[in-house]
Amino acid sequence: MYTGSQLIKSLRPISHSVSFMVRNRNAKRLFSMTRPLLKEPRRFAPLGDDGGGESPKLRGIVFDVDGTLCIPQTWMFGQMRSALGIDKSIDILDHIHSLPTSEQEVAQEKIRAIERSAMSSQEPQPGLVSLMDYLESRSIPKGICTRNFDAPVTHLLEKFLTGKEFKPIVTRDFKPPKPSPAGILHIAKSWGFVEKGGDLGDASQMIMVGDSIDDMTAGYSAGAATVLLVNEVNAHLADHEHTDLIVSRLDALIEILEKGFVGKIGRGEDSDTGARAQGVLQNGKAEDVTTS
Repeated sequence: MYTGSQLIKSLRPISHSVSFMVRNRNAKRLFSMTRPLLKEPRRFAPLGDDGGGESPKLRGIVFDVDGTLCIPQTWMFGQMRSALGIDKSIDILDHIHSLPTSEQEVAQEKIRAIERSAMSSQEPQPGLVSLMDYLESRSIPKGICTRNFDAPVTHLLEKFLTGKEFKPIVTRDFKPPKPSPAGILHIAKSWGFVEKGGDLGDASQMIMVGDSIDDMTAGYSAGAATVLLVNEVNAHLADHEHTDLIVSRLDALIEILEKGFVGKIGRGEDSDTGARAQGVLQNGKAEDVTTS
C-alpha cells in the first residue's frame, strides 16, 4: 500500500547505485537522488549476434503510452488542470492523491472523461508496428508503464497493435506512479528479473522508452537504460543525466538493437546533447554513437 513515502534503492551496471525517494506532501513531489558519475556508457549485446560477447543481453523493453506509442496529446493536460482547478506547477496525479479519499474518485472521473474523449483521435507514432514486429521476432518481452488509465491504453492496442502482447501493463492504478521506479521494477519482477539475494525487481538489463522527464527518471532510477523519443517540445531532455539515448521515431531502435545498444553517458563532458537532439530531429534518424 502506498503511504505517501517510497524509498527504493536500485543498481546501475558495474555497481553504480542510485537512491530515489518520492514523497507526497501538499501535492508536491520531493526527490532525493545520489548517483556516482558513470564512466562507461550503457551497453547491450547486439540482438543480431548469436555469439557471447562481454555486453549484457537485453531482456525486455518498457514503453510509455501517450507521446511514445501514440502521437502526443498534450492539450489534455491543460483541460485536466482546468477541470481540477489547479495550475501548471502542480502535478495532476499528486494533486488527486492529496485529496480526501471521498473526493478522489470524483477528481479521477473528471480526468478520465477527458482521456476518453481524446482517445478517439489517437494516432500511432511513426515506426510503431515495425518496431513491435521486430521485438517479437527477437523474442524481447514488452511491457507498458503509463500514467494513463486503462481505457486509452486498451483502445490504442486494439486499434493499432492487434495481436501484439504487452504484459504486464502498469497504469496509474498502480501506486506510486512515475517518476517513481516502482512500476518498472514491478514489471521486471513479473518477468522473473530480481536482484541477487533479494526480492526487488532488477531492471538493469531493460530499456525504458518514453518522451517525458517522468519516463527518463523512472527508468534511470529503476536501473534501466533510457531512450527519449525526442520531439520539438522535449528536446531539452537530451541534456538530462537520466537520458541514455535519443531517437526521433520508434523504428530507429531496430538498427540500434540489432547492432548493439550504446548509451551516451561516458562520452565526455564536452558532448553537446542539446545540439545532438536538434540533429536527430532534423535528420529523422537515431543519433550516431561512436566509441573508441
